[in-house]
Amino acid sequence: MNIHITLAPLISLAAGIAILIFPKLLNYIVAIYLIVLGVLGLLGHGF
Repeated sequence: MNIHITLAPLISLAAGIAILIFPKLLNYIVAIYLIVLGVLGLLGHGF
């Protein structure tokens, strides 16, 4: 059995759970998410 999970949905899931638990972290979570996606995009790891 081969399971293929990409990085973006995992990051989104973790961010969503963290926002539900700690709503004040929303700005930081969104900023980190955008930075991670930008860096991965520049490195050629497209989604």
